[in-house]
Amino acid sequence: MIALYSTLVCGITLLIAYMNKARCAGGAVDESGRSLIFDSIKDSNVCYSDIQYLWLGRGIDEHLFPYITGGITPDGQLTGGAVEYPVLSGLFMWIGGLGSHTDADFLLHSALLMAPFALLTAYLLARMAGPSALLWAAGPPLVLYAFHNWELPVVATAVAAFYVVTVLTKYSLRDRAIAAAVFLAIGFCFKLYPGLFVLPLLIYVLLGESPLRERRFDVRGALMVAATAIGTVVAINLPFALAGYDGWRASITFQQLRQADITTNSIWYWGLRPLYANTRGGEAAFQDMVSVASPVLVVVSFALACWLGWRRYQLAGVYPWIGVSGAMLCGFLEFHKVHSPQYTLWLIPFLVLLEVPWGLIVTYLMADACIGIGVFRYFYALGAGNNAAFEQNIVQIGVWGRAALLVVFFFLFVAARPRSLGRLGVAGAEGLALGPVSADRHVAPPARTAA
Repeated sequence: MIALYSTLVCGITLLIAYMNKARCAGGAVDESGRSLIFDSIKDSNVCYSDIQYLWLGRGIDEHLFPYITGGITPDGQLTGGAVEYPVLSGLFMWIGGLGSHTDADFLLHSALLMAPFALLTAYLLARMAGPSALLWAAGPPLVLYAFHNWELPVVATAVAAFYVVTVLTKYSLRDRAIAAAVFLAIGFCFKLYPGLFVLPLLIYVLLGESPLRERRFDVRGALMVAATAIGTVVAINLPFALAGYDGWRASITFQQLRQADITTNSIWYWGLRPLYANTRGGEAAFQDMVSVASPVLVVVSFALACWLGWRRYQLAGVYPWIGVSGAMLCGFLEFHKVHSPQYTLWLIPFLVLLEVPWGLIVTYLMADACIGIGVFRYFYALGAGNNAAFEQNIVQIGVWGRAALLVVFFFLFVAARPRSLGRLGVAGAEGLALGPVSADRHVAPPARTAA
């Protein structure tokens, strides 16, 4: 029943989330269909959404099919139907724009299109982790970000992959992992990040689930997982690339050209940039440094997460692929040059599934609120010409609070127990990693001798 309750609660939360964003939409519009109140209250009332903002500038108001006719200028401006997101997000944007004549229509249609994915996520998380799923279904991040951008479908694909591997244990590990690889690849075509989880998944398949004394490396299974993920990504992207290569390539170029500026909420802007204020080269030197340091540190964090997973495997007997996936996501969020507020939705499923102290979770949500609310009040204060010192301090609390806790979560995730052992399983004797379990394969802890 908890799955049903979680889904119903999620539905109520989504309604609140939509009403929050809809405060910026409706009423009188200009000739482009833009709500006149949007620019005047989007920051002061904290109802801004990328969905409403991108009604203009991406061909959505003209109902242009994405990527086919678009491109990007040398200074990074998208043209035609090009958008800055992978192809499935662009496709969802186009579908949401069909039948829309104003940004308010577009916001409503997009919300209706994405809401089922949030409900599915709530249901699957409850099936895996029980009442902890309410962190997703009723948490502040869903209110703040459900309809801020196009995140709900991509989160659903990642959670579906976790569900297939950990719950559907009547199927072989290889079959479950291949199905999960399809979900992760689809997620990659929405927002890229689920593609990161293919690596720990194939390591998990390679090492297997059987007792160590009976284990053989499943090289063929691991290769099949990799091939399935790659093949799915190619199959989804190839039609767009063939029909309009310039428009398809523009989304990649846009992200490559994006700089670590005041809108990115990253440690780079708030931590490293001030050090370049009075140096030769200044802003240009700072951006050059970030363009190198950011990807290098992201890759290093991935390698460290996989290695920590290997160490855990040696202790517990099962490779903690979901914990490693969560750690990789933490590394990405920590060091990527862009840390948009809505990325918190990516992290929430790991906080639901893995046994992380609730005190840390509450602290993270408070820091996240400093960004999700504070950054828009900061923009409003700057735009109004007011003294923005207080708002800036709030934003920095959010930036550094999140950054510190992401480091903590990075290490906790790899060693964390699942929230519900009976649903997600135990790993080896100590239950330190996520892996499926059934009654006939449960491994009892070793007997302790008396002192």
